[in-house]
Amino acid sequence: MRRTAKCIAALLVLSAFLSACTAIPEAAMQPSDPAVTSREPTATAMPEESQSAEPAPAATQSASDDTDPAAPDSATDEPVVYFTPDISPEGLMAVYNAAEWTSTGSVAVKVSTGESESTNYLRPALIGNLVQSVGGTIVECNTAYGGNRSKTEDHLRLAEEHGFTQIAPVVIQDADGSMSIPVSGGSRLTEDMVGAAFDDFDSYIILSHFKGHSMAGYGGAIKNMSIGLASADGKALIHSGGTSTTNAWGGEQNAFLEAMAEAAKGVADYQGDRIVYINVMNRLSVDCDCDASPAEPDMHDIGILASLDPVALDQACVDLIYSAEDGQSVVERIESRNGVHTLEHAEEIGLGSRSYELVEI
Repeated sequence: MRRTAKCIAALLVLSAFLSACTAIPEAAMQPSDPAVTSREPTATAMPEESQSAEPAPAATQSASDDTDPAAPDSATDEPVVYFTPDISPEGLMAVYNAAEWTSTGSVAVKVSTGESESTNYLRPALIGNLVQSVGGTIVECNTAYGGNRSKTEDHLRLAEEHGFTQIAPVVIQDADGSMSIPVSGGSRLTEDMVGAAFDDFDSYIILSHFKGHSMAGYGGAIKNMSIGLASADGKALIHSGGTSTTNAWGGEQNAFLEAMAEAAKGVADYQGDRIVYINVMNRLSVDCDCDASPAEPDMHDIGILASLDPVALDQACVDLIYSAEDGQSVVERIESRNGVHTLEHAEEIGLGSRSYELVEI
């Protein structure tokens, strides 16, 4: 059934009911509560501890119940974002199937393997069924900083320790360096440097843990397909706003956010229709899974979302954070880093749409 601005409140009631009555096995990382809104956050940067601005209304169109949920809105051609509050292997498969995307050839599943066991990366018990159903290979790239994932051998060992090699092969795509793919329409980048093995795969599932981020404000599909798929040199190029492949630090904030959106567009353009995006909204810390000691989440889990449009997907997740009564910490993190600017720039350069139709399955 299509959920629109006229029936958003019903999902909020469902959220409370599911929190009180539903229990998901620990391996599925706890049940979540949907809190859906058609309101859009301000893009103005604010100090981290400041109060959040009231989100502005988003351009979500209403539709009748007999409208085909698999198609964009007939009047506006808005992309569809599919949502389930069921954070479980079954829920993950349900949103993936709802997107009606079919892989071709060899399939790469881009996830974060997590910096340490204490981070909130997506556990193999949650994602294993999906990965195996497509015959997928888990792919990652090395980091541009020290830690457990900056060298290929250490990265592969950590992936094994975290259980990823038990569900699928794991490939560190920049083990043998970088390859360049073009970026069109950007102001910061003319190329995106991904791992040399990027082209070894035909199709990509961008499977992201949505959460806060110490530099980007939030991390979702756009970050996972830009920073996540970039080689170590490519990560430096994005972080520096396109000025360096050796020094990732000290760049101007908006330049970094814009470069991230542009790198994501390079990947999306290169893949065409051979890519799909899924965000899991659980363990919603203000910190990224690249942080070895992230802050403990202080808000409830929400659900799993999928779309063929990465901008619509990330915007829907941001809107859900803003609508949550306990989402203040993540809202402050987003606003203090001007994180919504990534979405603004991504839409401006044609990566996707910030308007969307939300469909609960």
